[in-house]
Amino acid sequence: MFTRVCHHRAVDYPNDQAPGAPIRSGIPEHGRIPKYYAVKARIAVLLDELGEGGLLPTERELAQLHEVSRETVRQALRELLLEGRLRRQGRGTVVAGPKLEQPLSLASYTEGVRGQGRRPGRTLIGLDRFPCPEALAAEVGVERGEPVWHLERVLLADDERVGLESTYVGVARVPDLDTAFDPDSSFYAYLRDALGIAFGDADERIETVLATPREALLIGTPPALPMLLIHRLSRDTDGRPLERVRTLFRGDRFSFSAHLRGEGQG
Repeated sequence: MFTRVCHHRAVDYPNDQAPGAPIRSGIPEHGRIPKYYAVKARIAVLLDELGEGGLLPTERELAQLHEVSRETVRQALRELLLEGRLRRQGRGTVVAGPKLEQPLSLASYTEGVRGQGRRPGRTLIGLDRFPCPEALAAEVGVERGEPVWHLERVLLADDERVGLESTYVGVARVPDLDTAFDPDSSFYAYLRDALGIAFGDADERIETVLATPREALLIGTPPALPMLLIHRLSRDTDGRPLERVRTLFRGDRFSFSAHLRGEGQG
């Protein structure tokens, strides 16, 4: 048995601080913060004033404005870029729009992007057919050596590259994928409308990774940009394994949401 002791003390919660924002704006109780972080906070205020698409002053101008070195400004901008608050445009830097919020559900990428008023798209990288290796066989419901498809596509939102998707599915389930499927369209819609295959449930695992040099090149991002990686194993309504998907999402352009229920609520 233990007793929890709560020490009540005054905490600085600004009246206009959003509930999801860092407490005390990330400033430690001792009040000492790195110089770059103070500059970052001031630039963040400027971003709100400029609005989406607004052109940021140059590093030299920001350094003069805040009376710091250009390296200090550069570090602040690097963090804002990684957080998705800024994006490069030509030789300049502009204020980025809000992140895309993808629901953690069996809804397709297309439905998630359209639900936020954006235009989804895909660019086909490759569609290959090969004998299924042992490690993949159980995940897609085929025997070792049976043919499987690998569909690889770059994900787009309003023509901006935001992710990379690899889908593995047995050829027996979707025999005409190479001739009857439009690679710019929703794979889930194709399964449902053309083949009458409905998704029953799926297991997903999310982790943070860095893209490989190839992946970074395809998505058009620096290799040091954090990515959100989702592994999905899907099954149909009969519980049969259907697909294995590996999807990389840009960490600066995506967030994920889920609705959670307590036990006994269906």
